[in-house]
Amino acid sequence: MHFFVRKHRGTPTVIIVALIDVLIVLLIFLIVTTTFKQQPALRLALPESTQAKKTGADEAAPLVVSVDPHGNLRLGADVVPISADQLKAELLKRAATTPDLKLAISADQAAPWGQIVKVMDAAKEAKINIASAFMKEAGK
Repeated sequence: MHFFVRKHRGTPTVIIVALIDVLIVLLIFLIVTTTFKQQPALRLALPESTQAKKTGADEAAPLVVSVDPHGNLRLGADVVPISADQLKAELLKRAATTPDLKLAISADQAAPWGQIVKVMDAAKEAKINIASAFMKEAGK
């Protein structure tokens, strides 16, 4: 039998130059990505007013149109679904009585996009500004 004699390996060495290079790259990355707090040049103590009005305090709340996941439209706090044609007629009627009326669209996340577009078209036809549109998660 012939046995192979293992060669004796030397102890592994750590290459310091490569570690320093990596450390410098990390240091440069941290310096570049760090945001520095900017100190204001002049500190002011502004006076307070007890007679000031909050912005939007005298504005009326917007009219809310809800769109559920099945595409049913609801105007205001109504629980009865309304059709797109009925919605258009109701928006025209309310825009005639309240010229600065605003509309908010509350749509479910799974609501058909076509229904939302119909609501927006009806609002444009009635010349009503859309105050906001927000989505709700399905099931909530």
